[in-house]
Parts: sequence; structure tokens; C-alpha cells
Amino acid sequence: MCGQGRLGDARNAVAIAPYLKTVGVIPASGASRRMGQPKAALKLNGRSFIQRVVDALRDGGCDEVMVVVPEHDDAIGFAARETGARLLVNTNPGEGPITSLRLAIESLPDDVEAIAWLPLDYALVDAPIVRTLLGIATADAAPLVIPLHEYSVDGTPREKRGHPAIFARALFAELADPALEGGARAVVHHHLASAALWRVRDPRVVTDIDTPEQYAAVIAGQMQYTDETTTGSKERRT
Repeated sequence: MCGQGRLGDARNAVAIAPYLKTVGVIPASGASRRMGQPKAALKLNGRSFIQRVVDALRDGGCDEVMVVVPEHDDAIGFAARETGARLLVNTNPGEGPITSLRLAIESLPDDVEAIAWLPLDYALVDAPIVRTLLGIATADAAPLVIPLHEYSVDGTPREKRGHPAIFARALFAELADPALEGGARAVVHHHLASAALWRVRDPRVVTDIDTPEQYAAVIAGQMQYTDETTTGSKERRT
């Protein structure tokens, strides 16, 4: 189970939230080895993954959207340019997505107050989800806001942290620290106690489309981490 943190009230947050300057950041410089082809250009309901994620962040209230692309991949670069987002080139993505986040932080103007971090894998996230999380971030003034999907296995309540994650400026230095081990996930763990958690029953925030099998399942309408009943020795998902 996740740490409890503080519970965000989406209704009040949206009603009273003042302005919070936020930049959406999409890491797209990975090799997509598990998928076997660039995820950016994959289509879902007529839109590419990269277009869906950019639309979710832009229409969800982000002032700007940055896509971090690899240096020599024309297919990803073309798909990203088509969205109208700002492109950043990651010349050294070997350490993982945290390198893209650091590059984005280095490129931010001083007046940016938060980052909405949304990997390509979470292409089912839409604008209302982003808008709710930004409303909570603004009203709560928490350093971290994340969705927490609730579901059950054999009637036992489960929960799983999802995306996007909203990182306030107070965490930028920690995220950008080259000595950080474990990437953004480690920062999330460090700050769970002070995070605002949006509890929601919405498997889209935790559906990670990272393999051809997961892609085919989503196209077929099958979602990850939904209420389920296991039988025999079937392994339970956590």
C-alpha cells in the first residue's frame, strides 16, 4: 500500500484555485525496446500517443508543453513536432527518464511554479484528469500531487499510484541533483507524507502501455488494475 499523504479535494480545489504556472513535460527519448517500435507514433483512437499526451497536458491547463526527444530519431522528432509542443533534445538518455526531467528543469523560466510529468506510456490520461490534479496542486500548495487509483482483488482493497505527477518548484533542485539515485520515483517516495493524493477509481491513471501485449489489450478495451477475482495460484498484480 502507498503512504497516506494528504487527500486532495478536487471539488474545492477547482472552485477556489488561483493561477499556478505549470509546464507539462513528456519524456520521449527512450529506446522503446519493450514495445519494439517508437511509442510516440503509435495510434490510439485516431491520435498518436504523443498527440494524446500533449493534448491532455495542454488542454488540462499547462501553460507550455515540452517533449524531450532523442538526438537521432527522425520518427519521434517528426511526431513530436506535429503536436506544436516545444522540443528538447536529450543527447545522453542512457540513465533513463530522469535525464529528460533534468533537461526540462534546466530549460524552465524562473517563473514556472510546477511541472506536470506525464510519460508517453500513460496515453489514456486526458485533460480533465490533468485539470483536476492542477487544481489540487494550486489549492493545496503541496510539493507533490499524484493520483491514487483504488481497486480490489478478491474483494480486498488495493491502491496504486499513477500519473501524471505534479512536482512543485520546491522539488526541482532534488530532481535535478546528479547524485539522485532512483530517479523521479525516489523523489516521490521521499515526499509521500507531504503529498496531496487524489484518490480515484480510474484505471487510466495507472494503465502503462509499454509492450505490444499491453497495447493490444488497451485497443481491445482491457484495462490494467481493475477490480478482479483471482482463482487458484494466479499471481496477483500489485
